[in-house]
This record gives sequence, structure tokens and C-alpha cells, in this order.
Amino acid sequence: MFFSSRTVINFSAFIVLFLLCAATASAHFKLNLNVRILHVEHRSDGLNVYMRLPMPYLVAHLLGEADKNGLPTPAPYTSNRLEDGLLVHYVDVQQLKHSTDGLALLAKQGLDLAVDGKYIDAKVEGFRVYQNGLQPDFATLDDAKKSFEIEPLFDSFDRGVYVGDTTVDVLLRYTSESAVYNYALSSKLNPGLPDQDETANLILDYSPSGVQVFRARGLLSEPVVVTRSVFDAVVTFIKEGVKHILEGLDHVLFVICLVLGAMHLKPLLWRVTGFTIGHSITLSIGFFGFVPTATWFVPAVEMGIALSIIYVALVAVLPDFKPGWQQKKNEWTVVGVTSLIGLLHGLGFSFVLQNILQITSPNIWQSLVAFNVGVELGQLLIVIVAVLVFYLISLLGESATKINRTIVAGLCATIASYWVIERGSSVLANI
Repeated sequence: MFFSSRTVINFSAFIVLFLLCAATASAHFKLNLNVRILHVEHRSDGLNVYMRLPMPYLVAHLLGEADKNGLPTPAPYTSNRLEDGLLVHYVDVQQLKHSTDGLALLAKQGLDLAVDGKYIDAKVEGFRVYQNGLQPDFATLDDAKKSFEIEPLFDSFDRGVYVGDTTVDVLLRYTSESAVYNYALSSKLNPGLPDQDETANLILDYSPSGVQVFRARGLLSEPVVVTRSVFDAVVTFIKEGVKHILEGLDHVLFVICLVLGAMHLKPLLWRVTGFTIGHSITLSIGFFGFVPTATWFVPAVEMGIALSIIYVALVAVLPDFKPGWQQKKNEWTVVGVTSLIGLLHGLGFSFVLQNILQITSPNIWQSLVAFNVGVELGQLLIVIVAVLVFYLISLLGESATKINRTIVAGLCATIASYWVIERGSSVLANI
């Protein structure tokens, strides 16, 4: 049975409720930069780990009990204030200037590294604190090393900086009796922050045999096993591509309507092929930044994606109301438009990829291709499931098929229409 209207509406309501809850929680500690990067350098006697992560990860869970004034005891290296009735948290610059050892210790204790199942203790070799926007580059191992050559400066914190707008860099040295070939990284940090499960974790392993990139999402509570296999590194980005398209409701609805409107296998193959070619092109173009940088551009693309859902939904039901419409010339028009729409969706994919992979990262093309393959596999999975479901419904007769087509297309178009209004408002606000 295909998604009922009640199921989709309940799902949408859940998403709205989740976002509202997240907005309420963010009145406490905010996670404004939701990325954790680890550069792992191999040495003959162990590993050096250069890690960058948001400061809230280290302190948010250490907020104390309420005092006589009703305010909680500040977490280490922070101070509390009330702004417009909301509790907010600033970096305590005096504690930073006195010593950053306590904060560095929290970073060290939060990361676990195991070799052959045995955890290795680390020594803190360097620690830096930066206001977001003022931190040096951290895309490569050389960048990471240079960040620790800069003298610690806390002048920007004198003006008052939110904890959520602060990034920390830590250099940890793990000593072993011999060279380390395979290891597992995990984190004990669970700060209870909004969207912490969406944290993008990028692990770059620099061994004598080359550089590998590994990707994980969330708290890193489950160990990420790093091996010398390039295959393992590629698999992480394939998984991310699959996950993105399956979790992107707008992309899912588009593919469903694409299948819904193709009455035979051949038209379906042409439409899917055109869409695939289109988004493969702009996935790379958008990722490398060959697109406008104006603030209105991203919401404009997202609005275009919503409009594309309405288009394919109308195409899906048009033959039911206009017999003979699905002629060869009209079909090729749909294929052409679908290819152009693919260009639009590719830009949407590229925005996500930019959040989890940096242009200057090693093995950039392998990671880019792997992500694209993951998107294709996720798209293929949606197509297969939709084809099977619609085929089973077609066994009930032509009347049931038309009713199903009308309901599904109408529901998808309704949701997309809401997105058009919402995203269109964002475009206007940024012009």
C-alpha cells in the first residue's frame, strides 16, 4: 500500500513539531557550526590527531543546578546572561586568559582512540580557541598544523562572544610501541544540543600509503573504524549520498511523481536518465562554487525544486484528463524538461555536499563520485519501490490506478505548494 494522506500529513506535522522543539532548546546552548574535523597523522610511534569542533560540545552538558537567583551555575569557561528573557551563554574570557588546560582536558577526555581493541591515552600537545569566522583554515593537514603555530589571542572575546559562536582546535598525541595501521575513533561527548545528531564528522587519515577520507554523522558514539582500505573511505560517501536523497522529502516526492507519470518502462527510463544526467552535472558545478554566492540563491534553488514537484505531479495526471496527450512529441518534451529539472536538483545536492566535504580536501574526486553514486543508488531504490507499489495497485483495475494517481499527485503538489510559498518568502527576504 502506498503512503496514505494521513501518513504524509502526520509525518509533516512531526517535522514541524520537531523544528519547533529544536528552536526552543536552542535558547540555551546553540550549535551554530555543526562540523567536527579530525586530521590523523601517522608517526612511527603512534598518531597525531588534529581536531576542530564546536565549543558547545565540550561544555553544554556541564551546566549546573539553578542558584538562588534561578540561574544555573555556568558551565566551565562560560558565563550566563538573560537576554529578552532567554538564558544565553557567553565565553568567559578571563578563564581563557588564565588557562585553557581545563577545556583542553575536556576535549581529550571526549575522544577515544582504540588500536586492536585497546584504548590509548592521549597527551594534549596544543589547544586553541577561536571565534567563528576568525579561525584559520583547517581543510588539510598543513592547515591544521599551521593553526597551532598562531599565538593564542583572546581579544575578540573581550567584546562578548556566544559559546555557540566559538570553535576549539586540539592536538592530541597518541603514543604506541609501533606504527598504527588500523584504529577506531569514537566520542563520549553527548552535550544534548539541538541537531547534534546531524553533526558532520570528517576524518582524514594521512598514512604513508596515501590519504583517505571517512565520513560519519552524529555524535560518533559508534566507533568509526579507519583502515588502509580506499574502499572503506569511498563507502562512507556512498552511504551519505543514499542517506541524503532518502531523507530529502522534496527529492523523494519528485522521483515518486516521475514514476507516477510514466505509464510504461521506456518513458520511465528516459525520464530517470535525463534527471540523472542533469543533477550529475550541477552537483559538481555547485560543489566547486561555480554558482552565484548571493544569499537569495540557495532558497531560490529550493523554491525551484518545489516547483519541479508541482510540474511532474501535473504531468502525471494530465493523460487522465486529456486523453491522447501522452504522444511521442509530448513525451520528449517531458524528458527534456526533466533533464533541466535535474540541473536544479543537482545544485540542491551540492549544497549538502559542501557541508560535509571541503574543496581542498584530499581525494576530492573520489569522494565526489562516491557521493554521486550514493545519490543514484538512493534514487534507484525509490524508483524500484514506487514501481512495485504502483504495479500492485494497477492490478486492482484502471479505475483504482487513476484514483491512486490523482491522490498521490495531488498530495505531492499540495506539499510542494506550501514549500513554494515558504521558500519564495525566503528568496524575497534575501533580495
